[in-house]
Amino acid sequence: MSNTVKTNTFTNLEQLIDVSTSAFQTLISEIHSSPTGGVNGDGTARVVLTGGTAGIRFLAALVSSDIDWSRVKLFFGDERNVAVSHPDSNEGQARAALLDHIDIPEGNIFGYGLDGGTMEPAVTRYEAHLKVEAPEGFDLHLLGMGGEGHINSLFPHTPAVREDAALVVAVTDSPKPPAERVSLTLPAVRKAQKVWLLVSGAEKAEAASAVANRAEYLDWPAAGAVGKEETILWVTDDAAPR
Repeated sequence: MSNTVKTNTFTNLEQLIDVSTSAFQTLISEIHSSPTGGVNGDGTARVVLTGGTAGIRFLAALVSSDIDWSRVKLFFGDERNVAVSHPDSNEGQARAALLDHIDIPEGNIFGYGLDGGTMEPAVTRYEAHLKVEAPEGFDLHLLGMGGEGHINSLFPHTPAVREDAALVVAVTDSPKPPAERVSLTLPAVRKAQKVWLLVSGAEKAEAASAVANRAEYLDWPAAGAVGKEETILWVTDDAAPR
């Protein structure tokens, strides 16, 4: 695990998105440059997407990229217990921002298939997807972050953030509506070679400082998001660690 957090600071979100998406395209190109590239050794990139303002802006900026999406497999860090057609759906937002506008096989997109009903089948199904489609983990896990330091649907002092074995959990007590979600856990995040946190807004400065200083993850879940090779905090000036 990389215990050092690199902080890249930008004047505004537009600049952050421009530089981070350029770095993303370089990373994908490097993986595609070899038939054995990527953490799973097959020349295909495995990337976990995130929602939120910065995460969706990041995706929208990739619409015009020249990435070979047929060699990228996409996963989601979490999902609300709603259908993809619902405005709150992370997958739905990702499709509107990027996925509906690029040439990517539907089989390369791994959503949770939630519909407002029981969540346990989705948890079991997603665990199975990860074992088959990303057995060695992810090349990159993108993350947004809340002002209280939550990532995916892992909130401070909740059972989900305490999970230390399972890769996927059902969340029934999210303090941020809707209460029901399915989320990758910290053990899943830590299977990523690289972890990038996309953060903007003055209300997130304290949490960003907690990440940079590797605070207690039960208090600040984002502080527990550590990549095997690299952890980068992409942050605007107003949210930069103090």
